[in-house]
Amino acid sequence: MRKKLKVLALFDAIAPTTLDQDLSAELKTDDWKTESNVLDALRELGHTTEHLAIFDNLDVLQQKLQAFEPDVIFNLADQFKNNRAFDQHIVSFLAMRGVPFTGCGSTGLTLCKHKGISKKILSYHRIHTPDFVTIARGKRIARPKRLKFPILVKPLKEEASLGISQASFVESDEQFKERVQFIHEKFDNDVIAEEYIEGRELYVSIFGNHRLQVLPIRELVFKEVPPDEPKIATYKAKWDEEYRKRWGLQNQFAEGLDPAVVANIERVCKRIYHLLTIDGYARLDLRLTPKNEVYFIEANPNPILAADEDFAQSALKANLTYPQLIDRIIRLGLSTVRD
Repeated sequence: MRKKLKVLALFDAIAPTTLDQDLSAELKTDDWKTESNVLDALRELGHTTEHLAIFDNLDVLQQKLQAFEPDVIFNLADQFKNNRAFDQHIVSFLAMRGVPFTGCGSTGLTLCKHKGISKKILSYHRIHTPDFVTIARGKRIARPKRLKFPILVKPLKEEASLGISQASFVESDEQFKERVQFIHEKFDNDVIAEEYIEGRELYVSIFGNHRLQVLPIRELVFKEVPPDEPKIATYKAKWDEEYRKRWGLQNQFAEGLDPAVVANIERVCKRIYHLLTIDGYARLDLRLTPKNEVYFIEANPNPILAADEDFAQSALKANLTYPQLIDRIIRLGLSTVRD
């Protein structure tokens, strides 16, 4: 029988919070689906569970840690003051406090968030990445001649496909300049512009620290998109149900992959996970070309854990129930060495 633990589930909020705030109304909404699913699983596992949402005040967290003294924090806080760039600082704070927590540490979060740095590290290690350029705000906007059209223009440090739309797919210098300017101004973000890789959009879920388990591969399929149209995982393609229905977009298990191709994808993904110093769990986004070359697009440490999303669905396919997955993530958090 495994030891029951004191678990503090840590969330982020979009407005100031108090120590014992009642979150029952929020937990019934779609926006809080992950938090609600995780809390249900923790209770089902028999752990003593409390939760806390933080917005802009770490004193509240400090007080909670002193009062509750958790064995481990289940960390679902990926922003502070509505700023996703602060997720690595939250875990740095926890690491300095010496409290075990689930998911990725600060180095992995930092490397993965900066899409340019993660691609440079991986291409140095001969892992295929699209050719790219980064363009900082305030710098002259020019496409290097080596960068071939079509090109995808994206915010450098956003997540969940924020800032990616059909207009991100550019085929001329005029479109390129226009889109870079738009992202600089609208998202107040630097830009990464990378060559568009034709192929299948694959999502590979992995968990572990040193010994890794790669879960069954998921794919975003574009059933109604005409063959000559770009197939890109835009913000709407991921989150707008009407849009997904119109274009026949579905997340499903990848079909028809040769076992040798699957084995290569798993091998490459394990290397990526270690090279980017990810721990806990992550989802890697890849493109598989018609020649079965694996291209790294981006890494998502601490991906969405809702029961109906890709990570949990892949775990289920590997015979891990949702509570078993949550328990596995907790045990990994307890055994991670943070230094």
